[in-house]
Amino acid sequence: MVRPIFTILVALCACVLTIAWFWPPALWAFLVLAPLIALAIWDVHQTKHAVLRNFPIIGHFRYLFEMIRPEIMQYFIETNTDGQPFSREQRSVVYQRAKKQIDTLPFGTQRDVYEVGYEWIHHSIAPTHPRDFNPRITVGKTQCAQPYELSIFNVSAMSFGSLSANAVLALNEGARLAGFAHNTGEGGVSPYHLEPGGDLIWQLGTGYFGARSDDGGFDRGKFREVSQISNIKMIEIKLSQGAKPGHGGILPGRKVTPEIARIRGVRVGMDVLSPPGHSAFGSPLELVHFIAELRELSGGKPIGIKLCVGKRRQFAAICKAMLETGITPDYVAVDGGEGGTGAAPLEFSNSIGMPLNEGLVFVHNTLVGSNLRDRVKIGASGKIVTGFSLLSKLALGADFGYSARGMMFAIGCIQALRCNTNDCPTGVATQRPELMRGLVPGDKAHRVAHFHQATLHAFTEILAAAGVERHEDLRPWHIHRRISETESRHLAQVYNYIEPGSLLESPLPIGFARVWTEADYASW
Repeated sequence: MVRPIFTILVALCACVLTIAWFWPPALWAFLVLAPLIALAIWDVHQTKHAVLRNFPIIGHFRYLFEMIRPEIMQYFIETNTDGQPFSREQRSVVYQRAKKQIDTLPFGTQRDVYEVGYEWIHHSIAPTHPRDFNPRITVGKTQCAQPYELSIFNVSAMSFGSLSANAVLALNEGARLAGFAHNTGEGGVSPYHLEPGGDLIWQLGTGYFGARSDDGGFDRGKFREVSQISNIKMIEIKLSQGAKPGHGGILPGRKVTPEIARIRGVRVGMDVLSPPGHSAFGSPLELVHFIAELRELSGGKPIGIKLCVGKRRQFAAICKAMLETGITPDYVAVDGGEGGTGAAPLEFSNSIGMPLNEGLVFVHNTLVGSNLRDRVKIGASGKIVTGFSLLSKLALGADFGYSARGMMFAIGCIQALRCNTNDCPTGVATQRPELMRGLVPGDKAHRVAHFHQATLHAFTEILAAAGVERHEDLRPWHIHRRISETESRHLAQVYNYIEPGSLLESPLPIGFARVWTEADYASW
């Protein structure tokens, strides 16, 4: 993209100078072209704006539109988001915090407070003093030889291949700078995950990339070798993801370079379609034994599972397998059906999988009702981009959160919706070198760190304003939701929460009788 523009400009200048030699009035055209060439040179060499590095001169039109938001830019962005837009407020917060700009908003509340679905937290007349601006939890404390102190806000699973090398470098360096974890996604551990030295959560999907045998199955020897890498702090077994649950990962062939093919153990230029299900285990009982095996092979690192909740009895069956064997994962990451992705069939993205709030409450309830909650942490993933959105998930029952699109915005994503075409204009989700060069990892890494720190700062200040001492003290009744123009309820009234151990005695809680009774730890 860059070279053709330079070639055209230089060729025009040469032509104009030649003409001016014989016809001096043409020199005026050179006086117009010369500043454009200088601007193009500056655009290509500056490091803050990927769009300008990749599209010198013409990229300035985007920033012109930004100057006259919300009227024009709001239209261009929100009418081009495939039914799943982030609000202008959310995008602005991420950009401003990542760039360490002022993140206050003029003219008060940006939403209609009488709109159904509007949520808020009640403040206290006696607010507490903000304490820990970098809250953490211990994962694997009771079961692992190497428990991990995890931030409550981390980079969600996004694979190298789906993201560019420069994007991965920026995310991991940002995680190192701010002290949080970077989930690798199911594409395996690449050199770009390891080079900056940030903490990693290695995600193991149905393709077993990084621990893949020649026939596509799980290779224990390879897993043992990779899992010993010191940067890898936890391992996550991906059962399903919110954007395409029950389908398996998709990496379009146009993004499968020789390097990615080597890392994943696949063929260059061919679509990489992960199997919809795992071959290493075939029942809930086999799954928990697989968890125990990975914990042993990794030297005692925390092992978690990630899923978008589908058939509820299947997660209940996993809990029954935990009770039967005494083996539990160290955490369960709940992905919402509204989760994002670089590539997914339309029907899977829009119409399959339980939304995050419902899935999160169900997983929390099932663990509480089976007396397993104190042994298993819960993560939440799905459009978490602000301190309040993180706080609301913790109030519902989560212990920590993941953010994907928020972190992508921090490194320059503009929601161009070209992730699956290999034509991402900002270099975030492409393998084309001429586009990837626009994203400068050193600059964007600091933005990732700033976004993380500012979001947790906002989270802690909200907590203090509500008079809550610790994030562990958040409960569903702290968050209120409008259910009509004249009525609101706190989330403990919106969702049904059950008592500890109530699934282990009769009568079973309302709404759980059939789910728990039909769950079989020996079969899905």
